[in-house]
Amino acid sequence: MEPKFMLLMVALMTIATASADYVRPKPRKILDFPWESKHSSQPQQVHISLAGDQHMRVTWIADGKSSPSIVEYGTSPGKYNRIAQGESTSYDYLLYSSGKIHHTVIGPLEHNTVYFYRCGKQGPEFQLKTPPSEFPVTFTVAGDLGQTGWTKSTLDHIDLCTYDVHLLPGDLSYADYIQSRWDTFGELVQPLASARPWMVTEGNHEKENILILEDGFQSYNARWKMPYEESGSSSNLYYSFDVAGAHLIMLGSYTDYDEYSEQYSWLKADLLKVDRKRTPWLLVLFHVPWYNSNKAHRGEGDHMMQAMEPLLYAAGVDIVLAGHVHAYERSKRVYGGRSDSCGAVHVTVGDGGNREGLASKYINPQPEWSVFREASFGHAELKIVNSTHALWSWHRNDDDEPVRSDEVWITSLVSSGCLADKRPELRKILLAP
Repeated sequence: MEPKFMLLMVALMTIATASADYVRPKPRKILDFPWESKHSSQPQQVHISLAGDQHMRVTWIADGKSSPSIVEYGTSPGKYNRIAQGESTSYDYLLYSSGKIHHTVIGPLEHNTVYFYRCGKQGPEFQLKTPPSEFPVTFTVAGDLGQTGWTKSTLDHIDLCTYDVHLLPGDLSYADYIQSRWDTFGELVQPLASARPWMVTEGNHEKENILILEDGFQSYNARWKMPYEESGSSSNLYYSFDVAGAHLIMLGSYTDYDEYSEQYSWLKADLLKVDRKRTPWLLVLFHVPWYNSNKAHRGEGDHMMQAMEPLLYAAGVDIVLAGHVHAYERSKRVYGGRSDSCGAVHVTVGDGGNREGLASKYINPQPEWSVFREASFGHAELKIVNSTHALWSWHRNDDDEPVRSDEVWITSLVSSGCLADKRPELRKILLAP
């Protein structure tokens, strides 16, 4: 055998070894929470979310009945030259009674600026950074978080990122009826969620409905209020918002979505308002994926897909992010079950660290629309560089080190000519009664 041929064979064997299937990590235990108890009126579980143009909603829980829904804030540490008054709520669930849940909107705020703030006129000082007004803008993405050792690893890796907004496509705490787990989840994510806006939508583990006794999504709606009113929605389960030059739509997989539903009507109205000159990127998030070649949860998103995919296609949605399946998968641009250069890129990121473990079994052969799939815990990053290009990357948790195992540049549909071709179709579909 000639030396050159031998070298070629060695090289090919090396590449084959390097591209072998990823060996999924073992599950990790649910976290213990040995935090010291705080004074009843001290702010706890602090998190922030976007609340309309140049405004931020600060949410926290305090057990003291007299704790005010006030946020003091300013651009210098310890110097609060502005103050905002909000509202509070609470709920009972079987034998559990929540603390006083405060929601206070602050603003108008300057873009790309650090603010220091204090909740309820007492407790520690927090700081947040507002998103930029224009590109570049960076999102981190992780769904199905839960409260395990892998969750902690994912959060630690996100904390190392330079990002502006965190996106969570459902299944937050995995409380599953045990309400104290909502409290421990709030404490777990507070270091990150108090510093950057967390924009979330509901998953199946947020339902928590008990026939006759308890309504669904009671805990989720009380604790994680999103800007649904600001976006013209009648439900906290679906809403939209703008960041820099991107318009993001958060849909509900577990509320009515057929053509006669309020969510469907709201989606049509929201899409009609989108100005692609002002927000050239259009992203959608929901919990149950429509494109899934994993054996777990196959077909669960089919009905929602049949109802809403034509709307998203006509509007020229660039990227769709989902959770639910505990594995990672990225598609080509796709529509109607086939590759389509004017369709959306679909990505499943339902593997932030949940206690149920990974979904490691995929169907074979791999569908032609599926580009990359891997059963691993981790997070994703989306850096939208300008109106035409964005960098997507997937970072798996590998022995507590973030490993970038998938990366791709995505070109916006604005720059492809697809939107001009679809304008008549969009108007016809969206304006149909």
